[in-house]
Amino acid sequence: MGDWNSLGKLLESAQEHSTVVGKVWLTVLFIFRILVLGTAAEKVWGDEQSGFTCDTKQPGCQNVCYDKTFPISHIRFWVMQIIFVSTPTLIYLGHVIHLVRMEEKEKQKLKELTNENQQQFLNNKPPKPSVKDNQGHVRLQGALLRTYVFNIIFKTLFEVAFIVAQYFLYGFELKAMYTCDRWPCPNTVNCYISRPTEKTIFILFMLAVACVSLLLNLVEMYHLGFKKCHQGLRYRRSKAYESIIKPRHNYTSQGINDYNVGLHDIRKTCDMQ
Repeated sequence: MGDWNSLGKLLESAQEHSTVVGKVWLTVLFIFRILVLGTAAEKVWGDEQSGFTCDTKQPGCQNVCYDKTFPISHIRFWVMQIIFVSTPTLIYLGHVIHLVRMEEKEKQKLKELTNENQQQFLNNKPPKPSVKDNQGHVRLQGALLRTYVFNIIFKTLFEVAFIVAQYFLYGFELKAMYTCDRWPCPNTVNCYISRPTEKTIFILFMLAVACVSLLLNLVEMYHLGFKKCHQGLRYRRSKAYESIIKPRHNYTSQGINDYNVGLHDIRKTCDMQ
């Protein structure tokens, strides 16, 4: 379990810069995948090869039959799955850290510039929007938003790819007995695995967690798309409202000015008479 500490710390840092759904996804990854895999699943599969027996004493037959039945260990397969689905999040975290450090360097340069001409030049430049808001949370906009969206897309693709790969490699259920006719087996032999029911339960559990993670990715993509579309509609409505109100305001102001000028002319005429 200690091997997961470094990955866990990095993902914990990424959790601070994720959406609500993204935080739920990381919680599911921590508790139901890494924790379960590190504590229970490794013990269940500890006797995977030693508990695999075949009803023959032909040298090498049992090893080749085990290789045919399990092309890759379930534990190693799930470790690869966790690493692959976590990598896009780590790339997003690297982008966040890069932007934050670049902003800190720019602020440090502003403090070092004491020349008035330089200060005047900097004052004329439009200020860049900060990476973080007033509460210290990262703003999901621009390049950072695109990185986050690609992060979700690749996590979804990896989840689907590993679910399909698991199905084609050894299915979602372990049988108590497998037949094998590979060389150097003298004929078709029967091979048996230990605790097939318990291992099947773990396989179905990990499959269910992968499906939940996949569903959370889809929900997050919908949430981000709906949120950005809603913000875009609000922006367009505000622009349309301003385009309608400003001409009316200008027309009203011009009318009031014309009325005041006309009233002043009438008063002058009356005074002359």
